[in-house]
Amino acid sequence: MNKKILNYIIFIIIATILLYFARNNYREFNINKAISACILAKTQTSDNFDKDLVKKKCEEDIKKSLN
Repeated sequence: MNKKILNYIIFIIIATILLYFARNNYREFNINKAISACILAKTQTSDNFDKDLVKKKCEEDIKKSLN
């Protein structure tokens, strides 16, 4: 009985650690995808635009919404 409980606790600890690392690794990927989608949407809705200005504005908006 004690060995089952110990195995369960070890599994929970390892799973928590792996989820923490996965969240940190994929967070930046998700932010980059959101920025790319924002840039694409802005380019399709406006006739003339400055790519650097749009990218900076999208980065600010997304990072502000995350905090």
